[in-house]
Amino acid sequence: MERNRHFNTNAVHFVDKQIERNTSKARPIYQTSAFVFESLTDMEQYFTGEKEFLYSRYGNPNTNDLGEGIALLEGAESGVATSSGMSAIMCAILSVCKTGDHLIAMLDVYGGTYSLLEDELNLFGIEVSFVLNLEELNSVIKKNTKAIFCESITNPLVRVEDLPALIKKSKEHELVVIADNTFATPYLIQPFVLGADLVVHSATKYIGGHSDVTAGVITGRSDLVEIAKKRVISMGCNLSPFEAWLACRGLKTLSLRMDRQCANAKELASYLKSLDEIDHVYYPENVSSKGNGAMLSIQLADNIDVDTFFKSFSFVKIAPTLAGVETSISYPLHTSHRSVPQALRDKLGIGKQHVRVSVGIEDSRDIRTEFQKALTIATT
Repeated sequence: MERNRHFNTNAVHFVDKQIERNTSKARPIYQTSAFVFESLTDMEQYFTGEKEFLYSRYGNPNTNDLGEGIALLEGAESGVATSSGMSAIMCAILSVCKTGDHLIAMLDVYGGTYSLLEDELNLFGIEVSFVLNLEELNSVIKKNTKAIFCESITNPLVRVEDLPALIKKSKEHELVVIADNTFATPYLIQPFVLGADLVVHSATKYIGGHSDVTAGVITGRSDLVEIAKKRVISMGCNLSPFEAWLACRGLKTLSLRMDRQCANAKELASYLKSLDEIDHVYYPENVSSKGNGAMLSIQLADNIDVDTFFKSFSFVKIAPTLAGVETSISYPLHTSHRSVPQALRDKLGIGKQHVRVSVGIEDSRDIRTEFQKALTIATT
């Protein structure tokens, strides 16, 4: 480090280049907008593929870690990180569909996804048809149909998609299958291994796991992921290095959290099914030998005041999101499915007594006590 420079210069250039050659046990955060080169020839090596990084919108060690890490766990060929789950869905679709193409989607998807498909894709000249089940698929396939979009476990009704049947039927018509695997995570289900072409995640949820990051990931066939990467770059859907670093840190404990959360969810679902205050519990079975997921939904009985129910918890949080280590509840009617037309909500069974539950890692006995207390207070 040179000490004969003036104050303003030293204030900018105080980092010794030798520091960059030190090895760190933890992955450093490459919180930089761009990377530097020794010469024009050196920089040209990025464009010839000899150097990996140029500008963080194009790629960064931390964002690459996240994309390739999830691809590894999904058994996929490649992956790319994005700014959110929604941008992952958008860029995945745009890697397959263009103006004049047709997309099919399952109707019982996350409300934000429904709005994206119904209200935004038409701006790109992409037509969308929704189906409630596989039996309806043949009736909506057209000559220009390119892909089908589904969720491996649906939000909020936690219906488990029959991926082998959906993939088989799609392949008969040469359709690309895009599966949102957010609820299941690759720990429980690997859609790519089953034959899906692209798998997307809101890494905001179980991948990050601690409610402190917003991120998305696209994994799948390398040819489609390469196109998706171009969309991510050109549309500015890249993820920041720090957010990627946080998500990667969370990823390391995914299996440990999922084991505990799945076990807690199974216990809570079993308990709630025994109560008169609950009309119906939505919780899947036979998802995986490792568990059935950490999400469930409940239909409160008509004599339960919903507002009082939500206000009667202590450590269980009211939140519009899910999958943190803390148990939380949400109200799909006013949050995730607020923008979905009422007729469709009614068709799906998402009404004023419907509550979505994201089960955390707390002691299962305390979670059960929380719900028992809230139901007792809210009974009219």
